Amino acid sequence: MGVYANRNRTDTAPKRAAEPQAEFFERVAGPFWDQVRDVINEWWLRFPGQAQPGLLSRLGDRNSDTNVYSALWELYLHEMLRGSGCSVEVERQTGTGGYRPDFLVTRGNEQFVVEAIWKAQKREAGSYSLPPQLSDAIDRLPSPNFFVSCELRSAGTATPPQRRLKSELTRWLASLDPDQVIADHERKVPLPRHSWQEAGWCLTFQAIPRSPGKRGNPSCRTIGVYSSAWAVEDGSERVLHAVTHKGGKYGDLELPFIVAVGHAADFPEDEDIERALYGSTVEYAYESGSTFSRKPDGYWTATYDHAHSRVSGVLVVNNPAPWTWTKNTPVLWQSPDPASLPPPTFPTWATAQLAGIQVERRSAIRSVHTALGLPERWPTGDPFPRSDPR
Repeated sequence: MGVYANRNRTDTAPKRAAEPQAEFFERVAGPFWDQVRDVINEWWLRFPGQAQPGLLSRLGDRNSDTNVYSALWELYLHEMLRGSGCSVEVERQTGTGGYRPDFLVTRGNEQFVVEAIWKAQKREAGSYSLPPQLSDAIDRLPSPNFFVSCELRSAGTATPPQRRLKSELTRWLASLDPDQVIADHERKVPLPRHSWQEAGWCLTFQAIPRSPGKRGNPSCRTIGVYSSAWAVEDGSERVLHAVTHKGGKYGDLELPFIVAVGHAADFPEDEDIERALYGSTVEYAYESGSTFSRKPDGYWTATYDHAHSRVSGVLVVNNPAPWTWTKNTPVLWQSPDPASLPPPTFPTWATAQLAGIQVERRSAIRSVHTALGLPERWPTGDPFPRSDPR
């Protein structure tokens, strides 16, 4: 018994735009994905029995990718803590308020609490985001010699029609010679473009030749590049919101309290985390020179909320997912408040001086793949191997 059944799978296609993440993990075939499912099954079986049903429900939720990734994040944390020599209890009543945080962790004579949250960068749900059903329809078109860039110029009010779009785009791509397009482009001739309009929808395509060695694979996606607007969202605000939400949830637990943030973003930056936790940097100029300090707008430097001192550390992993579990190092950021209970001792430390505030920025474990019990280069193989066009 496990999260995923042991069965013969044959569909090796990459994730479709309209496909829920839970459905993709269950559907996709190949050795790369078999090992991912095997590890998730093993980790789930090691999760305490009373918590398994709720976790299983979230891992299989086809209505919420957030539920899937947050459940995977909790599995990862549970396994990482166990592999670091800790014993872990899940959802045990802790403190004096009757609260049940995610993990009560014991390491030697120390105990501490870990509360998990998975926080993702948000896509703008505006009219200039390509609808998933339209993206999937274009990706399924035969295009052995080209991939396309796609820009949505305007969106209609009804479901986008597809029949004429697919036939027009197929004929246009088939009419182009990839070697000629490459030769023309070397002479500064713009890449071929095609516009499609119908029922208020307008899309513009640009044909980009595949390199000779990449041609002829019918399983390759057709869309290579498309514009996708992101909501205006500061990375530091995303981290600050996550820590504020979880940090104020349990009151005083009477133990060191760590908020563990799975930070999913295109370009996660340490500076965003520093700003969220310790405040924005400000420069003060004097006749003798200048000094840098922090504004009181960070989680631990805000002057208006003393409850923030209850969080003694913030553990961050950037873009946690099965394919990054052994690649992205967990980092523990410590509260600068000397009155705060200290976070637990992890095997390695890296101290940093951040604009006038002495803090601890700690590599949480020496070797994440060892703690997880996985090979350093896990997962191995190609997730979407090239099929033989013959």
